[in-house]
Amino acid sequence: MPNLVGITVNHRSMRGDAHRFATLLRDIADGVTPSTAGRATAIAAYLETLCDGIHHHHQAEDDVLWPVLEASAGAEVDLRDLTDDHRQLDPLLDAIRRDARALAAAPHDRAAAHRLADVLGTLRDLLDEHIEDEERTVFPVIRRYVSDADWAKVEAAVRKGGKLGFELPRIERYATPEELAELKRMAGPVLRVLLAATRRRFAKREAVIFPTG
Repeated sequence: MPNLVGITVNHRSMRGDAHRFATLLRDIADGVTPSTAGRATAIAAYLETLCDGIHHHHQAEDDVLWPVLEASAGAEVDLRDLTDDHRQLDPLLDAIRRDARALAAAPHDRAAAHRLADVLGTLRDLLDEHIEDEERTVFPVIRRYVSDADWAKVEAAVRKGGKLGFELPRIERYATPEELAELKRMAGPVLRVLLAATRRRFAKREAVIFPTG
């Protein structure tokens, strides 16, 4: 039976970041958190990479996972609503990139921060609804009908093109201890090495973006 811990943590990281940044940008827009040039630039860079990752994830589902499900489960799965959600994502991701760049260009512009906060809130809500629906309806079908070999192809497609320096530290942030132990068991020693190699740089980036006190 396919092991879904990887996609589960991936989903949680997308939702978690959407929530964190929607809250942060609302605080910046409301003047609760200061917006400096360095912070605004770091936010824009992070969101650019996050949007790229979300696009890659849903494209891999469209191109690889959905055909696997249709071939394996046939009429047992209806992907129309999930596919419609995917169509809504790309214009939203483009708006986030645009508004994040605008804030980086004018870090003290409260209106720019409000626009970015609004579109991040829309992303947060869409991801929450979409992922909850996908995990409720699709995960049982994967477990019942998809072979381990086909699931390995899906996971390879999701991993392909991912930015390790961005994705791996987020796994560490969002996985439970049990999930992280399982991922390390599956990946072997290489995951421990890569996490150690990427952790510090990511933490520095986070420290610029998110105030600690």
